[in-house]
Amino acid sequence: MTSKIVNLRNIKLGSGQPKIAVPITGVDHDEIISQAKTITKEQPDVIEWRIDFFKNVTNHEALTKTGNDLRKILGNIALLTTFRTKDEGGELSLDDKTYFKICKNVISGGYTDAIDIERFHEERQVKEVVQDAHSKDVVIIMSNHDFDKTPTKDDIINRLTSMVELGADVAKMAVMPTNVNDLLTLLSATHQASSLLEQPIITMSMGDIGKVSRISGEVFGSCLTFGTVGAASAPGQISLTRLREDIEDLKLN
Repeated sequence: MTSKIVNLRNIKLGSGQPKIAVPITGVDHDEIISQAKTITKEQPDVIEWRIDFFKNVTNHEALTKTGNDLRKILGNIALLTTFRTKDEGGELSLDDKTYFKICKNVISGGYTDAIDIERFHEERQVKEVVQDAHSKDVVIIMSNHDFDKTPTKDDIINRLTSMVELGADVAKMAVMPTNVNDLLTLLSATHQASSLLEQPIITMSMGDIGKVSRISGEVFGSCLTFGTVGAASAPGQISLTRLREDIEDLKLN
């Protein structure tokens, strides 16, 4: 199993039960802050700010102000900041230049504990962002989302491995199942990858078929899952309250 623990503010990824992240999907400053106030009352382990929903995401000053205001609301809850591109299930299509500029703006803003970087962009620029983040003690969660299918077991493992090789602190893979065999493929790949890789991993099978993957991370080796307080950011997410109960029911003694 995983040998390295990644500290994210006051939590440890890769140790014990999977931690729970809840997304913020507000489109403007006021909606983002309002969602944050509601979500923090429920005290998730991590809040994921989905900045691809934010209408002023390309405005550095507006992004930084909102990020800093959000940080004040969260207290000691860890913040993961994510721009999910259209091709991987997000709200906006961006060229690589703009995507990486936004990522660097987030890192320089000083408000986030972790940033999501999509694996399948130009590798030189991915490495540059990883280096930039690490120089400022920002955790890199590198990701790939396949909304069309579930790749083969070997392909999933290879993608996760390549993320670690590019400098990811945590490697993340989300896939879409069409049947139960796809779910089993994801779970088997998760178990094997968590045994092979030193870095913690996050995996999930989306939609209704994949819901079991969102609660069984401690068994198969996924360190973080995503729940909801209000709006979901991906198909198959479970409410935070029920997710906590489900994870506790599957706790390993």
